[in-house]
Amino acid sequence: MDVMGDKATLFESGRFVQSSPREETPDDAGEAADEAAEELRRRLAAEAGDVEAMSVLGAMLLRRGDLDGAEPHLRAATAAGDRAAANNLGVLLHQRGYPDEAAGWWRIAAVAGSTAAAHALGRHHRERGDEPAAEYWLRQSAEQGHTLGAYALADLLEHRGDAEGSERWMRAAAERGHREGAYRLARALDRKAPRTSADQGTALVEEAEQWYRQAAARGHRRAALHLGTILEKRGELKEAGRWYLTSAKDGEPRAACALGFLLRDAGDTENAAVWWLRAAQDGDGNAANALGALHAERGETQTAERWYRAAMDAGDINGAYNLGLLCADQGRTTQAEQWYRRAAYAGHREAANALAILLLRAGDETGAEPWFSKAAEAGSVDAAFNLGILHAGRGENRAALRWYERAAAAGHAEAALQVGMARLRDGEEGEAERFLRCAAGGGSAEAAYRLATVLDARRPPEPAHELGEPVHRRSECEEWYERAASQGHRRAQVRVGMLAAARGDVVEAARWYREAAEAGSRNGAFNLGLLLAREGSEPEAAAWWTRAADAGHGRAALRLALVYARRGELAEGQRWADRAAELGPPAVTERAARLRDALREELSA
Repeated sequence: MDVMGDKATLFESGRFVQSSPREETPDDAGEAADEAAEELRRRLAAEAGDVEAMSVLGAMLLRRGDLDGAEPHLRAATAAGDRAAANNLGVLLHQRGYPDEAAGWWRIAAVAGSTAAAHALGRHHRERGDEPAAEYWLRQSAEQGHTLGAYALADLLEHRGDAEGSERWMRAAAERGHREGAYRLARALDRKAPRTSADQGTALVEEAEQWYRQAAARGHRRAALHLGTILEKRGELKEAGRWYLTSAKDGEPRAACALGFLLRDAGDTENAAVWWLRAAQDGDGNAANALGALHAERGETQTAERWYRAAMDAGDINGAYNLGLLCADQGRTTQAEQWYRRAAYAGHREAANALAILLLRAGDETGAEPWFSKAAEAGSVDAAFNLGILHAGRGENRAALRWYERAAAAGHAEAALQVGMARLRDGEEGEAERFLRCAAGGGSAEAAYRLATVLDARRPPEPAHELGEPVHRRSECEEWYERAASQGHRRAQVRVGMLAAARGDVVEAARWYREAAEAGSRNGAFNLGLLLAREGSEPEAAAWWTRAADAGHGRAALRLALVYARRGELAEGQRWADRAAELGPPAVTERAARLRDALREELSA
C-alpha cells in the first residue's frame, strides 16, 4: 500500500532530514544560490570536526544520490550525537537495502526527539505488518506536529476502521498543508454527509468543498475533478470548466471526459471531441462511449463502432449496450441481440430490457419475460412497465397492476396512468386522482384528460349572474383539459372547444374543433360543422360533417341528410339518412328512419 499519498521518494516523504541548528525537518525552499560553494564550505568545516557541518554535508550528498560520499559523514555526525544525521543514516541504509539496520538508527533518532525519524520508523513497522508499533511511532510523530506523521497515522487508523480518529489526524495533516490529506478529508466528509441530518449534511458538504479547493489549488488533480463536479451540479459552469481543465491538463482522464460533456452542452462539439479523444486514449470508457455516440449521430457508424469497442476494452459495459443500439438501428437484429446479451449478462439493466423487447418482437415471449424481470429487479423503470403490459396482455390484471405500481412509484408517467385507470374501474376515485395527477404532471396527455374528466364530474354548476347570465370562472379541470389539448389529445381539444363555445368564444372554439378535426377527430369535425352552420357557412359545415360521417359519426350523417333534403337533393338525402340510421345511436337511428321513409315517399310520389 502506498501510504505516502502523493509523495514519491524517501526524501520527499520526510524520512530524509536536512540538518540545521534551528530545525531538523526538510527545508523545502532550500536551494542555495551557489550549491557548490555551500558544499565546499560545509566540507571544510566537517574536516575541521564541525558535527553540524558533517550532518548537513551528508544530507546534501544523500539528496544528490551520492550514497558512498554521504555515509561516512552521516556516521561521524551520528556518533557525535546528531539526531538528524541518525535519521538520514537510516534513510541511506534503507536505500541500500538494509531496512532493519535503518530502523535501528531511526529508533535512536526518534528516541532523541526526531519527529521525521518517528514517522519513518512508524512507516517501517507498518510495512512489516506490526500495526501496534506503527501506530505508536506515527502517533509520536503526529503529536509533535509532523505533517506526514499525521497523514500516515490517519491512513493507518482508516485502515483499522477508526473513522473518527482517522478524520482527526487527516484534518491535522490537511491544516498543515498536506494536499493528499486535504483531498482525503474532503472525500471522508462527502461520504459522511448522507448519513447525517439535513443541516449537518449541508455543513459537511460545504466543508468538503473547501478542502477540495485547498487540495486542488495545490495541484491535486482528483480534487480539481471533484470540485468541478460540485460546481457543475450547482450550475456554476464557467468555474467548473476551469477546474476540469486544470485537472485534465494534469492528466486526469475523467476530468477531460467531464470537460467534453460541458463543452458539448454548450454547443461546442468539436472541442468536446478533442477532450473526449484525450480521455479515451487514456482509457476512459465513458469518453469512448461519448465519441461513439458523436460519430453515430454523424452517420459514421464504423467509427462509432470502433469507439464503442474501445469503451468495452476499457471495462465500460455501456459500450456493449451502445453497440446493441447501433446494430438495432441498422436492422442487424442478430448482432444487436448478441451485444445486448453481453451487456445484460454483465448486469446492464437497460440492455436486459432492450434484449427482452427484441425477443418479444420476435415472438419469443417466454424468452423475453425473464429478461424483463431481471431488468426490473435491477431497477429499470421501463422494464417494470413492460412487465405490466406483458401481464395485462395475458389478462393477469393483478400482476400487471403490481408492476405498474412499481414503475409509477419510480416516476413512470404511463405506468401511473394505468394505475389511475385501474383505481377508477375499482371506484377508488381519490387514489385514482392521485395517480392521474402524477401521470399528468409527468407529461401524459391521456392522464391530463382523464384527470380533467374526474374533476369535471364533481364540478358544481356554474352560479348564475343576477341578470341571468352565467358567470364563468376558470376551473382546474379546464386547465388540465387545455394541457392535454396542447399536447395533441383530440378528445381534450374537443372538450376545450365546447367550453370555449359555452362561454361564447366562437373563434377559440372553432380553433380547437378544427385542430381536433384535422387530427382525425370525428366529434371535432361534427362540432366544427355545427359552429360553422350557426355562423351561416353551411357549405363548409357540410364538408366537415361529411368527414365526420365518413368516420362513422351518426349525427353528422343525419345533419347531411337534412341539408340535402332542404336543397331538394332527395336521393342524396335518403342515402345519408340510411347511413345515419345504420350508425346510430338509437335516437339518431329513429329520426333518420323517419326522415328516410319520408324521403322515400316523396321520391316515389
